[in-house]
Amino acid sequence: MTPEDYRKLLPTLPKQPGVYRFINPEGTIIYVGKAKNLKNRLASYFTGIKNQRPKTRTMVKNAQRFEYTIVDTEVDALLLESTLIKKFQPRYNVMLKDGKSYSYICIKNERFPRVFITRRIIKDGSYYFGPYVSKWRLGTILDLIKQLFPLRTCSYNLSQENIDKGKFKLCLEYHIKNCTGVCTGLEDEQGYNERIDQVKNILKGNFGAVKSHFKALMMDHAENLRFEKAQQIKEKLTAFGDYQGKSTVVSTTIKDVDVFSITSDDKMAYVNYLKVVNGAIINTDTIELTKNLDDDEKDILEFVIPTIREKFQSIAPEILTDFEVVVAIPNVINVVPKIGDKKKLVELSNKNVKYYMLQKQKQAISHQNKQTHAERILRTLQSDLQMDRLPMHIECFDNSNIQGSNPVAACVVFKNAKPSKKDYRRFHIKTVVGPNDFASMEEVVYRRYKRLLDEDQPLPQLVIIDGGKGQLSSTMKSIRKLGLENKMTVVGIAKQLEEIFFPGDSIPLYINKKSESLKLIQHARNEAHRFAITFHRNQRSKHFTTTELTNIKGIGEKTAQKLLTHFGSVKKLKEASHSAMTDVVGKVAATKVLDYFSAQRKEKE
Repeated sequence: MTPEDYRKLLPTLPKQPGVYRFINPEGTIIYVGKAKNLKNRLASYFTGIKNQRPKTRTMVKNAQRFEYTIVDTEVDALLLESTLIKKFQPRYNVMLKDGKSYSYICIKNERFPRVFITRRIIKDGSYYFGPYVSKWRLGTILDLIKQLFPLRTCSYNLSQENIDKGKFKLCLEYHIKNCTGVCTGLEDEQGYNERIDQVKNILKGNFGAVKSHFKALMMDHAENLRFEKAQQIKEKLTAFGDYQGKSTVVSTTIKDVDVFSITSDDKMAYVNYLKVVNGAIINTDTIELTKNLDDDEKDILEFVIPTIREKFQSIAPEILTDFEVVVAIPNVINVVPKIGDKKKLVELSNKNVKYYMLQKQKQAISHQNKQTHAERILRTLQSDLQMDRLPMHIECFDNSNIQGSNPVAACVVFKNAKPSKKDYRRFHIKTVVGPNDFASMEEVVYRRYKRLLDEDQPLPQLVIIDGGKGQLSSTMKSIRKLGLENKMTVVGIAKQLEEIFFPGDSIPLYINKKSESLKLIQHARNEAHRFAITFHRNQRSKHFTTTELTNIKGIGEKTAQKLLTHFGSVKKLKEASHSAMTDVVGKVAATKVLDYFSAQRKEKE
């Protein structure tokens, strides 16, 4: 994927949190990343490329496109990123491939419940809160719970029978006031469960009474000049204010579901799909469908649901949508959630499908504007040159040689007012001897359009010749010989005053220097000159580096090339020893080269 491809998408990218995926030409996800701001994060892959790590540059080069999914928060982005990396194991991701699950706080379903951290969710009636992605936040919450509500940490079976029999003894946790001694009957079950209810309130975010307790405790510390303890309580209270205990993309209350949402405009319908397995989003997709006149969103969604489920091999028994649909799949039900986690999933799907449609509409407008800009330039050029047809296809020629040596020519092609580099052509001058630009131009133009005619290729509407009346006159000889005089517009551009010459007209045309049409002609002329000069330099360099050595009797091009490749230049070759040269081309050839250089030195002396 190139920076140019990215710039086309730039106006449509969102500034919201999300997860992006780079995908190669085979459709394989090769990298998954998260972003606080999708637009800024994706921009970083296509700007400042020289400062990027080689691995990043290689990844972007191997990607054909990228996709993204919008989420509500940075935490959601991290969780979805983790899920997708574990599922797809992208080649360029290093972290998060270990298959670990998320951390939760569990309130165990038992007598005198324990509160602890776990990665396993067991459906035994216990309460699970999370997932948590910040170890600092998780530690703060548990520490605060431990300070406010002393709870047991042991794993004993605290049945009433075991307590009555006195099976347990008070441990260190009781003596340091981290536990109330429930194992020996020092606290009843009702009082303990009231504290557990307050813990649930904290983890659910119902801070009301708990916050009042915090504030009262903080004020008490302050009044008694215990400012350090008051500050500690304040910091923990602030941490709770920032805490968000639930994620949209991972839920312990949902198992396997498919989530669908749809939106449409006059011509197209867009359907978003979220695949949820064990409460986590493991795949997302958005598809486009062309609407018929009588199609409504309900019919389209009912039609596409079985297709998408088959594509992603879904066996989820439940389908979530924001309006009722008829699901013609055995043992599968449709649910339209009104509240809770399932409702949040439907809202997330809706947000993604609407943003996807907005992106497509912006792309269409951007494409239309670009077409309009190019069309405006070409229509101005058509008017300035009084052409019958719009010059969608333009070709420009230039010659290059130094005193007749290594004569070459170049043809550059512009389509829709932009260079089409895959259509550029280079020419060695074959029939002209000596420095004759007019004859060279005649040869090249004839060869170019003779080939296009033989291969039945489309001809350009406009041909530009870099030069004045002489080059243009020579060009027209070939054009007439091929019978193309009335099939293309041919003009020459003189470099000094930017004069435009027409065949048979001695009076040049002067186009306004600020005109977009003149700038397009100049662009084509400069590009042809650059392309021809580059080709000529390469040919001249190749010729010069081999000529001196191939002048030596018994030294051919292959031997000369071996020596130049090994020693780097003729100058270094002259300084090389006989043994060093022998190692490269053998004793006989080395002797011939050294004798030649020795004779040269004697002549100079």
